[in-house]
Amino acid sequence: MDKTSFSDLKSCDPDLIVSRTGCQFDPIQAQYMVTVWDQPYCVDLKKYEIRPQDKELKTDHEYWHLFILYFLMKSKNLNPSGTWVSEKDIPGGATFFRGPHTIPTNLIAKRFGEDIDRFKRACENLKGIPLEMADAAFLFHITPTIPVAVLFWQGDEDFPSEAKLLFDRTIEQHLPLDIIYALSVEVCHALG
Repeated sequence: MDKTSFSDLKSCDPDLIVSRTGCQFDPIQAQYMVTVWDQPYCVDLKKYEIRPQDKELKTDHEYWHLFILYFLMKSKNLNPSGTWVSEKDIPGGATFFRGPHTIPTNLIAKRFGEDIDRFKRACENLKGIPLEMADAAFLFHITPTIPVAVLFWQGDEDFPSEAKLLFDRTIEQHLPLDIIYALSVEVCHALG
């Protein structure tokens, strides 16, 4: 991973980061302990690495680590609005989230296909909270201030299955488009 983001984090005031995010900071070890999507992570500023505290937990790519670093550096302490928006409703999103930045919800649709019960079990295993949307939908508290909803429509012989992510309206105040994409990729990989 590029050390630039770690250097940017080092230049931030740890007291402000702790007050905004609720994480902990060990100044002697130069480590932040932050819980993201119900998993504790160590952000080690000396070793330039992010380690899950659960040794069995694996992430698929560095995108998740970029999200964690950016969350620590820039997120705001805003309560969710309770209004869901798609990636296309976020300013600039209609242009950004296409081509190479298309959110890979096809991974979710492909994995679960016509098996809505399997989708529900997978979401429950990731501590999802059921929502009354689509054929099935779940809310995930990625952080206390950044919720994401995953919607699923079960496929059949006439129509393929479909999945979609929704974000709280405040996401645009927390994260830029590329970090929203990084978060979205991790959600799709975790379920797909």
